Amino acid sequence: MSDRRLSCVIAGGGPGGMVLGYLLARSGASVTVLEEHRDFDRDFRGDSLHPYTLELFWRLGLVDELLALPHHRARFFRFNTPAGAITTADYGKLPTRFNYVALMPQARFLDFLAAELARSAAPVRTGCKVSDLCYDETGKVTGIVYRDSAGTHRLTADLVVAADGRFSKVRRAAGMEAVSLGACTDLLWFRLPKQDSDPPDADVDLFFGRNHYLALLAGPAGWQIGYSLPKGGYPAAREAGVSPIRDLLAERIPWLADRAHLLETFSQTTLLSVDIARLRRWWRPGLLLLGDAAHVISPVGGNGILMAIQDAVTAANHLAPALRGPGPVPDAVLAAVQAEREPAIRAVQAQQVRTEQRVATARETGRPITPPGLLRLVTLLPGVRRRAANANAYGPHPPVLDTGLLCRDHRA
Repeated sequence: MSDRRLSCVIAGGGPGGMVLGYLLARSGASVTVLEEHRDFDRDFRGDSLHPYTLELFWRLGLVDELLALPHHRARFFRFNTPAGAITTADYGKLPTRFNYVALMPQARFLDFLAAELARSAAPVRTGCKVSDLCYDETGKVTGIVYRDSAGTHRLTADLVVAADGRFSKVRRAAGMEAVSLGACTDLLWFRLPKQDSDPPDADVDLFFGRNHYLALLAGPAGWQIGYSLPKGGYPAAREAGVSPIRDLLAERIPWLADRAHLLETFSQTTLLSVDIARLRRWWRPGLLLLGDAAHVISPVGGNGILMAIQDAVTAANHLAPALRGPGPVPDAVLAAVQAEREPAIRAVQAQQVRTEQRVATARETGRPITPPGLLRLVTLLPGVRRRAANANAYGPHPPVLDTGLLCRDHRA
């Protein structure tokens, strides 16, 4: 079965793919988003909407509806060491009305985006599993093959965009391979409930032990907690059971000790195998890869969603004019998207690699996993916490959406 030809078909209904689909639809392009899962009602690890993202949705006229959804407004990022807490970033000092990170369940964010896409006449087709790409006689990508409950289908388009994550099936179908930059840590994630007596200023915190650290993220319904493991350490951790995790919780986050017993088995945890990787080239004729499909971001800094959305904004700025012209998107346009975004991605990944190397060195030498010793003094200097918050809130080289491209307003 073959559908009508589209301007763009996007594989992957994550934040990057959905935002790009929305922006292109608002620019007048005919767009379809294909999502492998049947719905978004599952447990995601990335829940952070940074000030950049909230400002983008304000410009799009969507921020009030978005922030009406349940979320937690995180002001601080802290390192908690045995010697005391270090506040490294204070978002409350940023000169913006959105001087916080909105911690919102990603499933609700994606549901919101899917509804906005539907209003923009850009369907999100769920339960669609990509199986192959279509090519013309020159080897240019001309569409995508997918399967759903009704069978196998083909969508032809002027451009295929792969935004289907770190295990991208489109990337595999195109024979493109990401180069790993090295990661030495995996994370076990689980959830615990909130109580009224919990510290009101606990937002995004790292608690360091001798051999492991705990990542604590607030949410509207409870706490999301990550427990670090050495890369490949899951079998040994599973054999040891949840007792070491509960012990570290009681030691480093004592106000959660009364709930540690609720973590009873490993079935309550989810393993995130951390990776840092990127493609040498994010495109080939007729195909563009964005987000984790092009460059895998580790959880360090919590900016995976931010990078994917900024990819989408950059892509929309370049693609919207190109898709209005006759014929396929020129290769030079696809190359321009990578050229504009790659410096930011390289900078973010380089910082993440340095963090991974510090953790690996600590494990190899038997030293505790802790932040650099001078960090406490540095963060006491005027403006340091604000600058750190600004760097995380916007990322390096943040793109500015050309709102003049948005010729269609479904809410008008």
